[in-house]
Amino acid sequence: MNAIVLENPTTAAQPVGAREVGFGRGEVRSEVSKQWIARPADQKFLSLTELRDAVAARADRTTEARTNTKSIEFFAPEPKAKDDLHKLFLGTSAGEIAPTHWSFGQLASLAQAPAGYLRKLPSPIVADALNYGLRYNRSVEAIKTYATDAELLAATGPDYGRIYDREVVDAVMNVAGNGTGDTRWKVPGTLDWRSGFYDPNTAITKDTTTLYASDRDVFIFLVDDRNPIEVGKLPSGNPDLMFRGFYLSNSECGAGALKLAAFYLRAVCGNRILWGCERFEELSLRHSKYAPDRFLEEARPALASYAEGSSARLIDAVQKAKAAKLVDQDDEAVEFLMNRSFSRKRALEVLEAVEREEGTKARTVWDFAQGLTAVARSIPNNDDRISMEAEAKKILDKVA
Repeated sequence: MNAIVLENPTTAAQPVGAREVGFGRGEVRSEVSKQWIARPADQKFLSLTELRDAVAARADRTTEARTNTKSIEFFAPEPKAKDDLHKLFLGTSAGEIAPTHWSFGQLASLAQAPAGYLRKLPSPIVADALNYGLRYNRSVEAIKTYATDAELLAATGPDYGRIYDREVVDAVMNVAGNGTGDTRWKVPGTLDWRSGFYDPNTAITKDTTTLYASDRDVFIFLVDDRNPIEVGKLPSGNPDLMFRGFYLSNSECGAGALKLAAFYLRAVCGNRILWGCERFEELSLRHSKYAPDRFLEEARPALASYAEGSSARLIDAVQKAKAAKLVDQDDEAVEFLMNRSFSRKRALEVLEAVEREEGTKARTVWDFAQGLTAVARSIPNNDDRISMEAEAKKILDKVA
């Protein structure tokens, strides 16, 4: 009888281009994973072209108008069935339209009324409450509406500076093409947890895509994972490889500010958690009066600069961090951490993490930063974890 040999997943043949991941290094971030979990299939897109067509079509069928609150009249149909008690419309200079769930919340806020409570009441009462609130509770009579012929998509203050989602997608397409690999920027690959190897060539499907848009926002995450950068060695002797990534989010309906985050990372797993992140930087623009101008002057150039940038800056920063010696002895390492408000117990945990993950004693800026982020990953309290990761960043910034 022939013996059955079980293949060891860590030694099995890996897909072309797959590489080992240094799990104990850098931050773990969940922003993209939260998007991946929350998005239904109709909010997921397989290319930037498809995504751009969707958000452009939405913008093309909408009109922005500055309106006086006295010209808005909420009304509810005469109830003939139970469902009629939940129907609400508003009359504007453009005609009668229905608020979306999102714009209803905005209108309630403008009227200084609790949206959650109003949603539980019959629509005739809601109409009266909103009519009163917009007329008598607001010190500013003007509001800015964003609506189609049938729906009110957004209602904001008069100075809201709309950055259109299609403009955001256009900015990304200028540096990333279709986002599918026609340029160096693409939807990320996937980490194989069995082997510990990351494959940058995963097929783009509804389950793997990181291109999202709803009726009120857009979110794009892309990486340059086919062009990794070696920043050191793993305990196995394989290179410690990182690659660039960025995400950009926006809401032309007022659901959130425009955010651009750029960073380096080591892997993205199947549920889109980011592993081994370093040098995370974020730019945020509120939709204030001058936001569209600031988008043109700041966010677009920042994205282009990062997308076209050299890896030399990262390599130089890592080399400086590894060369910057902070202490000579373990007791000095403990004292260094305790002087940064860590307890002795936590300081010893950091030193143990450095020896476990880096295979060396904690002596340099790089050692301490990696040890702090390694311990942070085990902390269940989000605020405490973020605080420790921030301390690691402060230490690295000393030699940046």
